[in-house]
Amino acid sequence: MPQPLCSIIVPIYNAAIDLVPCMESIHRQKYQNLEIILVNDGSSDSSLEICRMYARLDPRIIIIDKANSGVSDTRNAAIERATGKYLQFVDADDYLDLNATRLLVEAAEENEADLVIASYCSVQQGENMQVFSFLPPDTLMDKPAFARHLMEEPASFYYGVMWNKLYRRDLVMQHHIRCSEEISWSEDMLFNLEYIRYAERFFALRTPVYYYVRRRRGSLTSSVSPMTILTTKASLFKYYKQLYIDLGLYERYKLQIHKYLVAVARDL
Repeated sequence: MPQPLCSIIVPIYNAAIDLVPCMESIHRQKYQNLEIILVNDGSSDSSLEICRMYARLDPRIIIIDKANSGVSDTRNAAIERATGKYLQFVDADDYLDLNATRLLVEAAEENEADLVIASYCSVQQGENMQVFSFLPPDTLMDKPAFARHLMEEPASFYYGVMWNKLYRRDLVMQHHIRCSEEISWSEDMLFNLEYIRYAERFFALRTPVYYYVRRRRGSLTSSVSPMTILTTKASLFKYYKQLYIDLGLYERYKLQIHKYLVAVARDL
């Protein structure tokens, strides 16, 4: 049976210092049926030249070069261009395990999963590597079961980010799920909340497949004002709350659900 095509999407903005390790980890993936969409978001460093160098080496690479407009619009441009059965996202200053795509796609195919969520490694120079995961490993869940776990760690990177997950492109396109250009913090979480509305089968992958590098951006919230965090959380909460209302879980877990507003990530 042929391997389904997976679209790996990499938004790039002035990432030249980290881009080669990232690109090597994608270019050398054990899973071969890839299209690799590199979106240069108006970089002023040598990022575009590095992209072009890899495109000469790997015909699977597609380059989109555009004016700077932010990470959400950059990801959206790639989503529109993608043709794969699955979408996988990688940040340009991180890198993948060489078996990452293979493990994600196999988990999706074997379990008919709409969303695969994987453990990941947090890496910082001079510190021990940490592995983060909050779901029962190698477990298939329906939406109510997944949602009950989500309310336990609603602020975590594990649930909130896009880069440790595999998505079905048909669900994304059918329901026009896109990254919001209206918010500048936690936009990944909004994308995920929208996607979860339409997903039914969720699989938690035990093996860490992604290396989140904290070298330059150690504390994400350090560059975001407390007021921005509060207003964004309040905006996102209506989507978060609606998920539990739709599942008939809101009244039962109301107090725990409202803890999202003050929750702090334990996996930074």
